[in-house]
Amino acid sequence: MSGTAPERLDRFMARANAAYYAGRDPFADFITAPEISQMFGEILGAWVAVTWQGMGRPDPFVLAEAGPGRGTLMADMMRLMARVAPDCHEAARVHLVETSPRLREVQRAALAGRTAHLPAWHDAIDALPEGPMILLANEFLDALPIRQFVRTEAGWSERFVQGVGFVDLPAGDLPDGPFDRPVPAGEILECCPAALDVARGLAARFARSPGTALLIDYGYDGAVWGDTLQALRDGQPAWPLADPGLADLTAHVDFAAFAHAAVGAACHGSVTQGTLLARLGLFARAGQLARNRSPVEAHAIHDAAQRLAAPDRMGRLFKALAMTSPGLPVPPGFAAAPGMAADEGERHEP
Repeated sequence: MSGTAPERLDRFMARANAAYYAGRDPFADFITAPEISQMFGEILGAWVAVTWQGMGRPDPFVLAEAGPGRGTLMADMMRLMARVAPDCHEAARVHLVETSPRLREVQRAALAGRTAHLPAWHDAIDALPEGPMILLANEFLDALPIRQFVRTEAGWSERFVQGVGFVDLPAGDLPDGPFDRPVPAGEILECCPAALDVARGLAARFARSPGTALLIDYGYDGAVWGDTLQALRDGQPAWPLADPGLADLTAHVDFAAFAHAAVGAACHGSVTQGTLLARLGLFARAGQLARNRSPVEAHAIHDAAQRLAAPDRMGRLFKALAMTSPGLPVPPGFAAAPGMAADEGERHEP
């Protein structure tokens, strides 16, 4: 370990994940909600159509996805919109934020024949074209590089990577982040500058032109702290500092810090993924799909719905946050029904 210079954690994480996504198939290591069931994309396709109407039906509008994976979510949304909201489908100009050339080709194949206009690809959210926009990001923020700070009796130190271990060094200038939280000495506070930049950039954009963003990821909401850095390699948990580029590195999303950074925009939530999908009609859709199917097929459909929404599966750990331009309606799924709590789930503290 002594022969290598310390590297700041966010720089290590950015380097490792760039190599991972360039050289490996991430879907061999994990499965995302769109891959579990077409219902996820269909529900969000209907969400886009209703949100578009609430924005005044702009034509054209940017329909963007950050971190589109195999393109399954966008393909399922566009298929649903073509069937039930053809005007929205025609108005949508699909733009995908993806840096991997290999994944871009996979997405291109998934979207062939699904969009009314040829999709376009970009390296960053701030490269998306101007104009009215609806943006979706499912499991995008969790892969952005984080910094970790350790509370000490004297202030803060920062975790660096040296070899396959951590070393704490005196913290220099602290980045913008949740450093006012009452973190006990010896505990870790995570900060994701890249995610906070996304929040600020979207808020500034939504001040210029109408926009709505839906961000779904695993994470927490509240003044919490803790070490959430994790790695998956060959589908199994791994030590995150070993063999950079061979494992997917992620950290839980701090939705409270994200919303706090979105100055000027209206933020709604977070709510749990289970709450959002239930409000948007997931279980009714599962019943429709299961009708007239064999018992085995019907069971698989209902099991997929439970996997997406049940509290002991993806339903509670995953959260959803919506951000809109000031004055736009509350997006579907984020306004609690009378007598219902703002979120039926529980907060997850790392």
